Amino acid sequence: MTRYFAFNGDADGLCALQQLRLAHPGDATLVTGVKRDIRLLERIAAGPGDTVTALDISLDQNRDGLLGLLAAGARIEYFDHHHAGSLPDHAGLRVHIDEAADVCTSILVDRHLDGRHRRWAITAAFGDNLAGVARAMAAQAGLGERDSAVLEQLGTCLNYNAYGECVADLHFDPAELALHMLPFEDPLAFAAQCAAFATLRDGYEDDMARARRLGPAHEVPGAALLVLPDAPWARRAIGVLANDLVRGRPGDAIGLLSPKSGGGFTVSVRVPAHSATGAADFCRGFETGGGRRLAGGINHLPDADVERFTRSFADCFRRP
Repeated sequence: MTRYFAFNGDADGLCALQQLRLAHPGDATLVTGVKRDIRLLERIAAGPGDTVTALDISLDQNRDGLLGLLAAGARIEYFDHHHAGSLPDHAGLRVHIDEAADVCTSILVDRHLDGRHRRWAITAAFGDNLAGVARAMAAQAGLGERDSAVLEQLGTCLNYNAYGECVADLHFDPAELALHMLPFEDPLAFAAQCAAFATLRDGYEDDMARARRLGPAHEVPGAALLVLPDAPWARRAIGVLANDLVRGRPGDAIGLLSPKSGGGFTVSVRVPAHSATGAADFCRGFETGGGRRLAGGINHLPDADVERFTRSFADCFRRP
């Protein structure tokens, strides 16, 4: 029997994986990539007796791979908070899916494990821009402000590491980062003792100092659109920059376009909670778009569609 984990390479996917591997130790094959690399199930060749755990990757985007694995006899457990679409009815599939705006995949795993490794779930919530939820969980867990601040910094840095066009853009392959994390039951110990965290923290501070000097390329009341330079540091910074801008402009929708080496752009979109249109719904208006209500993206926006995207973004989120 082979045990597979297919997980998003961001903070949420990593911390969900960490909780499950701490709770159920054993050998496993890890399948992951950059944050936008979510169609992971099609990369797995599993059959009878094998188990696959999917973490923080949209079921709707992985439907063909999921159905193929079920047909081959694999057993699959699915934890996610993104748009799922209709759920297959199959005896070999167990799902833990909640698309509510105040949950992330690591919180779903935390519920499943009855809080056994809650500090990792708190770390993930901070990294997934659920700071209010994370602080409430930290207070309930008895963590003081200093420890909560460390988990917030760790979650932010783990999330930052996942952004890039390819693994070469990242400081660490997420599978390698998962191996660095595995020995640590407590994320506070990981932050204090593992050199990988120091590398991420220093890289984050350098990249974000550059990113915060960027200004909007297009702006209307209620919405701002930034175009990032074609550089690895900018591709790494895009996710955290989007979250920073949301906190600095809480009533506005934020869009970021990052050039791709082969042409076109990767897009990140954040919208305020009061928005009539969710980020995922807006992004699904473009091929390869998706996400969740407050945070969405487009994996590939062709150059020819940039003008349409810019116009649609302004029209959709402009304040009257």
